[in-house]
Amino acid sequence: MNSVQPILELIRGSVVEARHFGSIAVVDSTGKLLHSYGDPDTVAFLRSSAKPFQALPFVEQGGVEHYHYTQAELALSCASHETAQLHLDTVLGMQKKIGIEESNLQCGPHLPGDPAKLREVIVHNIHPTANFNNCSGKHTSMLAFAKMRGLPLENYLAFDHPIQQDILKTFSEMCGIEVDKVNLGIDGCSAPNFAVPLVNAALGMARICDPRDLSEARAAACNKITAAMTTHSEMVSSYGEFDCELMKIGAGRIVTKRGAEGFQIIGLKPGVYGERGVGIAFKVADGDKSSMNDSLETSTRVRPSVTLEILKQLNVLNEAQLQSLAKFGPVKTLKNYAGIVTGRSKPVFKL
Repeated sequence: MNSVQPILELIRGSVVEARHFGSIAVVDSTGKLLHSYGDPDTVAFLRSSAKPFQALPFVEQGGVEHYHYTQAELALSCASHETAQLHLDTVLGMQKKIGIEESNLQCGPHLPGDPAKLREVIVHNIHPTANFNNCSGKHTSMLAFAKMRGLPLENYLAFDHPIQQDILKTFSEMCGIEVDKVNLGIDGCSAPNFAVPLVNAALGMARICDPRDLSEARAAACNKITAAMTTHSEMVSSYGEFDCELMKIGAGRIVTKRGAEGFQIIGLKPGVYGERGVGIAFKVADGDKSSMNDSLETSTRVRPSVTLEILKQLNVLNEAQLQSLAKFGPVKTLKNYAGIVTGRSKPVFKL
């Protein structure tokens, strides 16, 4: 990350008080680098931005039809959900369809991001379980994939498990990079995760949004995933969260998925920015801070603003769309706890 550049600044008075750095790659589905900033070859873990790719071989091999998944259930398979009751009910329904138990999940529990559910957990001293994990939909479908193929469930997260090998192979093919050049690590939810150059991650997303050059089965699977994510974006994160609201504004033409430590991936359907589908991947080199207000609502400092600035520079969003997302950026007014304006944050890059 030696070539990363300033990507967003926080200004107090007339002084830049904090500065985030990063790199951006914008690639079409043929692999052409359309725009970049910083170092587009920066190698970074996709973290949860990998979830659409992790669901792809399951869908391609008939998992949706085998278990009679709804679109909402498929969207939850690609989600970093906020553990609203809607998400808990949906993942439990998936597990009943599949014939597995919550105890089969190896993702571990954590507190909900949904304010209403978080209050309930605190007030009633509820101990979160595996389904509370924002990756529980992904893990449920990984187990479904293993069960559909008659494979062991107890080691479904092992790097050498056949479903993880299928996921890795599919990911490498989509991103145009050899399997042995994909850097492997363990995600926060204990599943295998992948680090590749931003240009390759962006290519993979471009192909998910524009699968015309892929096999018929894979193209159909890509279309099912993007349709599910954009139709039920409240399952991908939750109502009011940036990924959800951007996809709703995009009306089926924009797909996006956040990842931890400042990773974000965005896909544009053909016709949104040129004839081909386009993938955008960026990495905030120093991570991305989230904060919670008195209403227990969480906001993220860098990625929403940077995403909106990229789409603004590409002329993908019109003024009405930008205005409806203004609370996320690109430029944000900063206030202290008394509601007094103290400064602003703004993107500082040009593609």
